[in-house]
Amino acid sequence: MFIGVDIGGTFTDFVFSENDRLHIHKIPSTPRDPARALLDGLNYYQTRGLRVPQRITHGSTVATNAILERKGARTALITTEGFKDILAIGRQDRPELYALHPQLPPPLIPDRWCYEVTERVNFDGEIIKPLDPLSVEAILDELERENIESVAICFLYSYLNSEHENQLKSRILTRGILDEWQIALSSDVLPEFREYERASTVSLEAYVRPVVSKYLGNIEKNLPRKSTLRIMNSDGGVMGAQRTRKKAIHTALSGPAAGVIGGYHLAQLAGFDHVITMDMGGTSTDVSLCPGEQIHRTESEIDGLPLRIRMIDIETIGAGGGSIAHLDTGGVLQVGPDSAGADPGPVVYGSGGKDVTVTDANGILGRINPDYFLGGRMQLDLDRAGDAFSSLAVGMKLIPEQAALGIIRVTNANIVRAIKRVSIARGYDPRKFTLIAFGGAGPLHACEVAEKLEIPRVMIPFQPGVLCAFGLLMSDVILDYSHSVMDTISPQSIPKLKRNFEGREKAAIDQLRNEGIKKKVISIQRTVDLRYRGQSFELTIPFTDNLEETFHHTHAKQYGHSFSEREVEVVNLRIRAVGSIIKPTIEPEPLVKNDGSSARIGSGSGLTAENDTSLFSLYLRDQLQPGANFNNPALVFQMDSTTYIPPHWTTEVDGYRNMILEYQR
Repeated sequence: MFIGVDIGGTFTDFVFSENDRLHIHKIPSTPRDPARALLDGLNYYQTRGLRVPQRITHGSTVATNAILERKGARTALITTEGFKDILAIGRQDRPELYALHPQLPPPLIPDRWCYEVTERVNFDGEIIKPLDPLSVEAILDELERENIESVAICFLYSYLNSEHENQLKSRILTRGILDEWQIALSSDVLPEFREYERASTVSLEAYVRPVVSKYLGNIEKNLPRKSTLRIMNSDGGVMGAQRTRKKAIHTALSGPAAGVIGGYHLAQLAGFDHVITMDMGGTSTDVSLCPGEQIHRTESEIDGLPLRIRMIDIETIGAGGGSIAHLDTGGVLQVGPDSAGADPGPVVYGSGGKDVTVTDANGILGRINPDYFLGGRMQLDLDRAGDAFSSLAVGMKLIPEQAALGIIRVTNANIVRAIKRVSIARGYDPRKFTLIAFGGAGPLHACEVAEKLEIPRVMIPFQPGVLCAFGLLMSDVILDYSHSVMDTISPQSIPKLKRNFEGREKAAIDQLRNEGIKKKVISIQRTVDLRYRGQSFELTIPFTDNLEETFHHTHAKQYGHSFSEREVEVVNLRIRAVGSIIKPTIEPEPLVKNDGSSARIGSGSGLTAENDTSLFSLYLRDQLQPGANFNNPALVFQMDSTTYIPPHWTTEVDGYRNMILEYQR
């Protein structure tokens, strides 16, 4: 038995796989102690006779929240003499080019906890100034006085020679100031060039590592003894809890990554390989473009702080069911990024929320039904939501229903802009893609978003509200290694690069085997970061014997030109070791042509995006049989979500019970 658990801002989702049968469960999240909702959900099923889970895979936002809320450990940075201000200086980028008074995010580690030690390694990795023991001891005395909980060590050129970083780590352990897991070395976390990005990434790792370690410990001590805990990475893979403790920053954005994995897998089964995933939950919407494959990137930011780890390319915005609507000082309607979250939640939940949210707007418009919300297990207070909307509508000089429609329009416009950033802005035409919508709120907004972008087709998975938890069950165990080499391509360099790969591949295979993965299911992927000598940025391509020609071709495809006469430089080697795991098998059901009338439970009316009143048919999702086909506006209810199908859309249920919605222009 395998379990996927995704903790969101509003709900915690569970998907249990037993003998290829899937069971789903959904309970409110517990923001003050996220682990409590996870353990409560596991207990819910154990009390109902399900076997002890063999594998529990968990997507966590603990690391991300610690950074955004600045609630990480008391962390110090130790770096080379002369570089203690590296986090404050950064790249001197202006995030807003025309802002008269730009507001830069404060460094994660305050200046008083940034220390410099006498040592120096040159650009060839040669030690030209030994590590000074006196300056080390003075710093360690400071760490003790300041009750530092975690240390990030980042020396100049340590990706070429890590001797000094390891010497300092050894001395800290000898003094007994910190344990090994509380010390993060840049040569371990990110052995790549670019000092600021390396310092930022190792600082983020040290900052969240104690928080994540405490969180995992709290879960593990309450798990069944025979259960194995694995944690989702931002790159779409999973890793064991012990490895997570030393790679805590790799769990940032792990929940959205699981959604892309699960969504793309189901889309491929349904016959769609060019898709845009749209995951709309309680606090945010995450979109990702998959043009025949999942796109990864190695450069990103969290709260304006550079993070250099491999992750799925996801655009996240503060637009979810709990996003708060308000009028700004100019009287303009704004939605998000602040969210009501799980506590107190939207007004309609009746848990003390007072701020009007997107979920409240859907309730006022009749797009969520009190009798079917969360399978009828959670009562909705539409009267209280109506009272809250009345005051907002007065400020907007509209009736409540029109104010609610305005909130939906603003929310959809925000999502449209996010999808444009991952498609049109990168040279992809969204009209050639299928939009796969999931998350608790995604199916409510998908069709209207697709209309604005002229996307012809929307796919709603059978259980969209728990798709991120399902994606956790589909994720393999993955190890990513990177290493800077900074070498020009030549006939002599290819054999040298191969030897470099082989040494690291053996270490990767050994690590996966330590996590219980059999060697026969391990595969290795080699890639390299290349650039023309003198360029500032690189392209990542598969490693081949003919790197130069491949790079010229890739550069021309990406930028429209290439320079065949210029030297090509290898910047980084990258290894991805993938250990395949047992996954649930999903088989299609036979199609029986029908009009869906057996699932119809009545009708209702509501406002459309055009501010017209329309009549909607009401359906129960679990009673829609494969082969069902209808072309009327509809609301489709299920335990984990509600799908809103506006006029001019047709609906067909495929063999996997996905709803395939197509726009009729």
